[in-house]
Amino acid sequence: MPITGYFLVTGAAGQIAYSLLFSIAKGDVFGKEQPVVLLLLDITPMLPVLDGVVMELQDCALPLLREIVSTDKEDVAFKDLDVAILVGSMPRRDGMERKDLLKANVAIFKSQGAALEKYAKKTVKVLVVGNPANTNCLIAAKSAPSIPKENFSCLTRLDHNRARSQVAMRCGVPATNVRNVIIWGNHSSTQYPDVHHCVVNMSGSELACFEAVKDDAWLKGDFIATVQQRGAAVIKARKLSSAMSAAKAICDHMRDIWSGSPEGEFISMGVYSSGNSYGVPEDLIYSFPVQIKGKTWKIVDGLAINDFSKSKMDATAVELIEERDTAVTFLGV
Repeated sequence: MPITGYFLVTGAAGQIAYSLLFSIAKGDVFGKEQPVVLLLLDITPMLPVLDGVVMELQDCALPLLREIVSTDKEDVAFKDLDVAILVGSMPRRDGMERKDLLKANVAIFKSQGAALEKYAKKTVKVLVVGNPANTNCLIAAKSAPSIPKENFSCLTRLDHNRARSQVAMRCGVPATNVRNVIIWGNHSSTQYPDVHHCVVNMSGSELACFEAVKDDAWLKGDFIATVQQRGAAVIKARKLSSAMSAAKAICDHMRDIWSGSPEGEFISMGVYSSGNSYGVPEDLIYSFPVQIKGKTWKIVDGLAINDFSKSKMDATAVELIEERDTAVTFLGV
């Protein structure tokens, strides 16, 4: 039996965490042999709600769940962590300027980055989910200088899963028959869902996505827009943001980091851009196609990029540079 793992979820009284915590505690993410200590962090007014979540986790009577610690204190939550899943962030309120949203989140992720630096293991794997996820991730990484930048990633797996599912529905096949879609760039409406390297298994034979779908206009138009705006469409319909699908994507992302990505496939995640071979500017957290082995990700190199793709990859990079430059001005505040 492996040694007990210390796993933190922030925003632990929220919607996404409610869909996520059972899967982690049950062993669906870190393996059926991995004993779990769950550290649950939220803001002080949410602690009574968090108590209810703790009761429910206890009532699940799960064999791998060794201990649950719920707290509003970073020094308790971040101690000796193996994994930090940073879900909590300041949501955008009506009439709020993007700049104000960035400022509020810089304060949160600067503080959490500093707590990682001070209390967590240097091997900690950090996944940022709270939006704007790419820039929040960058701020956390910059605030924890002694933890390798490679240990930080942000969630674009939800976008990846959305793209995969759209192609699968269009082709009338299960989502598992679609592989190697790519999400480039920011987890925002400028992201670029790219299917130029995607393969679809149709009745036993592997076809390039464009060949399988047979509708280039859809793939270069409505498909991209649907994936880019899917989060907004869910909010419009549910009056609440994507929680179940976000939790599933977090599980997929962390399982791949922990146990490796499927052989011969690549997945999408926001990682440190420095040294990439696609001309993406340095010092960004940008979503790339990656493969993961031995808990280490590597950007998939050598994929051909046409002009259509390049312009979309550049556009999302411009947004990320702007976000980063605005956020960095708040770091000293």
